[in-house]
Amino acid sequence: MRKVIATVFNYSLDGLLADEHTEFWDFCFSHPEIAHPEDPAHLDFLRGAHAHVMGRASYEAIAEAMTSPTADHPFAGLLTDGHKVVFSRTLKKADADWANTTIAAGDTTEQIDRLRTGGDGYILVWGGVGLFRSLMQLDLVDELRVSMFPYIAGEGTRIFDGVPKSYQLELVSHTASAGGVIELRYRRAR
Repeated sequence: MRKVIATVFNYSLDGLLADEHTEFWDFCFSHPEIAHPEDPAHLDFLRGAHAHVMGRASYEAIAEAMTSPTADHPFAGLLTDGHKVVFSRTLKKADADWANTTIAAGDTTEQIDRLRTGGDGYILVWGGVGLFRSLMQLDLVDELRVSMFPYIAGEGTRIFDGVPKSYQLELVSHTASAGGVIELRYRRAR
């Protein structure tokens, strides 16, 4: 059975996401040497996913960035080629320019259970916040990977608001990049 791995990119020391139009957002995207998006191990991790799962808003933002004529991001090719599943009750069809996309509008647990069935890979959750919270409330996340930046944001979205009050995790690993980003990997304690 495939496991569900939720990824949290661009997370600050004070527990905030880098929301667009904030100084933290500018910091994250104006210092590519800090985040190392071209790290071969990270790209291999992304390639190993059976499915890339997103909420509607995240899907629309990522699709726009990855399919633009000037898209030269290291993730563009692997996401375009990869199987994408968008959880949305309002989106009726996928972006025509971004192939291999399925819309999941039914029961979240049933949809995740269908994705879990099968062979290799894992289910990689990219966001958004509502999807993260929903998956955590339904206790469907098996592993959480957080990229914590060396930054105190003071503004942004708190991703873990509204999740169960008791949600124990076990630290699996932690690594630091030369730029100071700490990659934290947790397993759900069940």
